[in-house]
Amino acid sequence: MGGARDPRQRFTDRVDNYVRWRPRYPSSLVELLRRRCGLLPEHVVADVGSGTGFLSEPFLQNGNRVFGVEPNAAMREAAERLLVSYPAFESVAGSAEATGLPEGSIDLIAAGQAFHWFDPPAARREFQKILKPEGWVALVWNDRRTEATAFLRGYEELLQRFGTDYGAVSQKNVTPSTLRAFYGTGGYEEERLENAQRFDLEGLEGRLLSSSYAPGPGHPDHLPMLRALRELFEAHAEEGKVVFVYDTRVLLGHLSPAGGGE
Repeated sequence: MGGARDPRQRFTDRVDNYVRWRPRYPSSLVELLRRRCGLLPEHVVADVGSGTGFLSEPFLQNGNRVFGVEPNAAMREAAERLLVSYPAFESVAGSAEATGLPEGSIDLIAAGQAFHWFDPPAARREFQKILKPEGWVALVWNDRRTEATAFLRGYEELLQRFGTDYGAVSQKNVTPSTLRAFYGTGGYEEERLENAQRFDLEGLEGRLLSSSYAPGPGHPDHLPMLRALRELFEAHAEEGKVVFVYDTRVLLGHLSPAGGGE
């Protein structure tokens, strides 16, 4: 892969907005993993596609040792700054397909807002290699409820209108058949947690510009997009804020020995 469409480079110029305006994960996530996966503080976690470290942080707060595996240098450096106070965090220049982690070393692999960038068959092979026996894989997304309110419907329409390749890179393109092949014959289960963000206009603009498909400065659609966003905000803001509502989707399972397509 190369050039502007290389997923490993897509967020290089979005890091500051990503850190400031992207949603974190709900506090109930770690409790869910304790209950469903038996997560303990002594377990070793690989946060694959770790980005700016948002998903690593709750595991570190739980006492886990965490390897943050991220191919994009700018995102990786942002995570190192965010998590500098956690000695149990180790930043790794790697990818889902080549983590660089030792064989059989990981109790839980987590991927937050990242699986749709992976090559699933290659990632599956790598995950099988680095997981301990009976290790878990948790795929996590903050999934915006596109139809929940008039504002969110308008925001989705704005993305469809201005996004450079929005439809091609959305996590909504991850199909059940892809997931069944990835997890294998044992399948997976899905849980949903509630999450939300409130934005003033500055925050809403930052949230939009944190997305890799939002036209950046210099693109002919950049200023028209921001004008349309301001109009959307003014039409729907209450007490100077709009609300993003998310389902935090958590897919849980073991990687059974044989997956579809292998």
